[in-house]
Parts: sequence; structure tokens; C-alpha cells
Amino acid sequence: MRLIPAIDLRAGRCVRLRQGDFDAETVFAVQPLELLEKFRSWGADWVHIVDLDGARDATAANRPIIDALADGGDVHLQVGGGVRSRAAVAALLDRGVARVVLGSLAVTSPEETVNLIRTFGAGRIAVALDVRMDDLGVPRVAAHGWREQTAISLWDAIEALIAPGLDHLLCTDVGRDGMLAGPNLELYREGLRRYPQFAWQASGGIRSAADLAALAGLGVAAAVSGRALLEGLIPVEELRPFLPNA
Repeated sequence: MRLIPAIDLRAGRCVRLRQGDFDAETVFAVQPLELLEKFRSWGADWVHIVDLDGARDATAANRPIIDALADGGDVHLQVGGGVRSRAAVAALLDRGVARVVLGSLAVTSPEETVNLIRTFGAGRIAVALDVRMDDLGVPRVAAHGWREQTAISLWDAIEALIAPGLDHLLCTDVGRDGMLAGPNLELYREGLRRYPQFAWQASGGIRSAADLAALAGLGVAAAVSGRALLEGLIPVEELRPFLPNA
């Protein structure tokens, strides 16, 4: 399993939200390029970039920073947040982003999402489905910067996207995101049971190397982590088994 460190951008700064709440933001005193270099020095070969302004307001305020990060050399960037058109996908890929993440579009326009995967290739598109667990334990999809909570289950959303080419599937438990409460192992266990054909990426709640090992044991392809790495909660030596270039 690969660890993919995350950089969340809001107004040009590195931040983390708690449970997807824009009013519960922590700003970190590190520049995005500096943070990318730190993750590279640890041995990361992929870094996940989220444009929070794009996700919430569909603005491109962070685009110059993303362009600069794409010039970062031998680290592959996986970028999402407000990508809702063919032109936006093409612009990011042309700029040097290795993989574009489609979130809200995958919920509102699954057919267009499938078309984009076919057009640009499965290796260059990831689908991100952010969920909150309802009172019955059913994962329900959130969209548009987590502000819109839908009644669509994760499983129904995936069914609408199944087509030749879909490969990378990023799933975040919003209720655990930024909370350092441990990942929702049952969610990913069930996801892998239902859809073992996808390369699952798990996000939300990671707090320790033991959490990473537990996800690896399930068969998750990658784990996306932000706050635990920014706050230095996991010793770098314990991260190395999950960093290909360490």
C-alpha cells in the first residue's frame, strides 16, 4: 500500500478542515512548495492536492500554486477540488498534473465522468466520493465542498460509474476527516468486498502507522493523510514501509 501525503489549499495557504467544515480550519505555517519538498524528502512519489476554494466556490484562486507544485519534478500530483468540466481536466493534465480527481461531477454527472475517464485514460482520472455515515450506518455521499449532503448511498454512486476504464476510487469518511480518530475500516472492508476491481484510496482519520498497516491489511491500494503528517504525529521511520522512494 502507498501512502499519499495530502496538501489542502485555501487562499494560498496549507490548511486542514475538521469534518469538512470550512469554519473549523487549521492554518499551518508552511508554504505549499516547502511542504511538497518535505514529502518528497521522505520518499513520497505521489502527493494529493485539494483546492478547497475550487471545491466550495468553483474559483481558480489556487491555480498558480498548483502550477508551481506541478513543476516540482519527480513527485506525481493527484489534484482535485472544483474540477467540473472537460476543459478543466485537460488544463491540469497539460500543466503536468499526473492524475485529476473528479468529485462532485461524479455525483451530479456520472455519464460525463465516465466519458472523461474514457477520453483521458483510467490512469489519469480518479473518482472521489466523500461520505457521511447515516444513523443506520449507510455511507451517504456529500458533494460541492461537503456542503451538499445527498441521500445517495456510496454503493449506488459507484454503480452509476461502473464502466470499462474506472480504476482509481478515493473514498473519504468526512466525519473522520481531520479528527485523528482512526480510519473507517469497516467502510473500506465493505467497499473492497463489493468492488474488489478498483484501486481504493482511503482518506479520513489516519493517526498512526498502525492505521496504515490496518488499511494495507484490508487490501487498500493507497492511504491519503494530511493532519497526522503535518502535525508530526507519525515518526518518519514508521512511514517508510508505505513510501516507495524512502
